[in-house]
Amino acid sequence: MSLPFSELSRLTAMAVLIDHPMWPAHGTLWAHLVSDSSLDELHEFAALAGLPRRGFDRDHYDVPADRVPALVTLGAEPVSNRELVRRLEASGLRVSQRQRRGIR
Repeated sequence: MSLPFSELSRLTAMAVLIDHPMWPAHGTLWAHLVSDSSLDELHEFAALAGLPRRGFDRDHYDVPADRVPALVTLGAEPVSNRELVRRLEASGLRVSQRQRRGIR
């Protein structure tokens, strides 16, 4: 994927995070892609990276392991799973397991 320099530099200013692929499903490992500032930013980054919207799950995109290097090249910041969750919670964008199950 090739983007104009102006678009690439704008993307790298975004706070998009990606953790290490470690969740197995469908014959591969999966990572999570999040923003620590806004869901609009996350959706914009994902669209520019060619990620399908069906990969979005309330507060993150599920990303197959083979896509991670390209996302890092686009500007996603690699972080540990723990750091990703910490920053997502601090942003107020985290959807808890209780919320996912509809428990108040």
